[in-house]
Amino acid sequence: MEMKCVMVRQVGDFEITRTPLQNPLEDEVLIQVEVTGLCRTDLKLIRVGHRDLVLPRIPGEEVVGIIRKMGSAVEALSSQARVKEIDTSVAGFREGDRVYVYPGVWCGNCPSCLAGAQNLCRSMRVMGFHRDGGFAEYVIAPAKSLIAVSPQLNAEQAVFAEPLSCCLNALELGDVGTGKTVGVWGAGPAGTLLHRAAKALGARPFNIDPDRRRAELIHGATSCPDTYFDVCIVAVGSKSAYEAAITRLNPRGRLVVFSGLSPADDQLPVSFNQLHYNEQTLVGAYGCSYRHGVQALSLIADGRVAVDDMISHRMPLDDLGAALEMVENRRGMKILLYP
Repeated sequence: MEMKCVMVRQVGDFEITRTPLQNPLEDEVLIQVEVTGLCRTDLKLIRVGHRDLVLPRIPGEEVVGIIRKMGSAVEALSSQARVKEIDTSVAGFREGDRVYVYPGVWCGNCPSCLAGAQNLCRSMRVMGFHRDGGFAEYVIAPAKSLIAVSPQLNAEQAVFAEPLSCCLNALELGDVGTGKTVGVWGAGPAGTLLHRAAKALGARPFNIDPDRRRAELIHGATSCPDTYFDVCIVAVGSKSAYEAAITRLNPRGRLVVFSGLSPADDQLPVSFNQLHYNEQTLVGAYGCSYRHGVQALSLIADGRVAVDDMISHRMPLDDLGAALEMVENRRGMKILLYP
């Protein structure tokens, strides 16, 4: 049996093709992909490559789908969990269940994992980068990476769990909470989710984006005052945005490095005296941990972070080329792909 997929064999190009459908290993599950989210990281991966990319590869790290087949160990453990009501990572999973796939596979034993930072695991393997992802009709994932989707959420809502998880990690590292003022550079999908999640955490977020059309899509957003912030988060890959953000920090403020820069821009002028005398902090934020996925699904399910209005385009996987052009030119907001 074969499945349709997007295959990247060399950086700068991709093809829509068919590849043999594999069976899951004993600790894995086969998932029929319902929907996959498209983001600028996918554009970067395909067009210019990525630090973590291993070729050839099926991209796609934002995946929600239906369990169609379980490996022998998963099936046995899941059955045991249902009978004995024990708590396991796959407790109660059945074929036909809808799941969100946390994209990482972590060791659980290294210092990062033990500190709750699974995204920094020394042996981390990310779906769509190190192993095949969701730009396909099916994807195979380790059972321990699955998170059950609440019946009150549909697949389109649940697929926002991955980008929202990355935002929650950034907000956590920025120590964002009640009463904090947060300046978010960018008003695209990530900037919008950062705004809404910060607000859900009790903070007062403001977005800075030269594209007023995008900024206006953030319902309830307030135009950015010419002031300083407790936390600045840069959600655009722009050197000038970082240069501006670091000048807008309050004493003891935190600048969260959320978006990466091109190698040519990866040198920024930073006044260490400014950091010293104001006791300010620079902190990196990359990806997310499993627990952020659980938190993200909960925030979406209880309505604290709205996502439905962020979907601007629904496109078949065959139209990936056109979808990438839309992402590159910042036309629309969140684009969802359907295999």
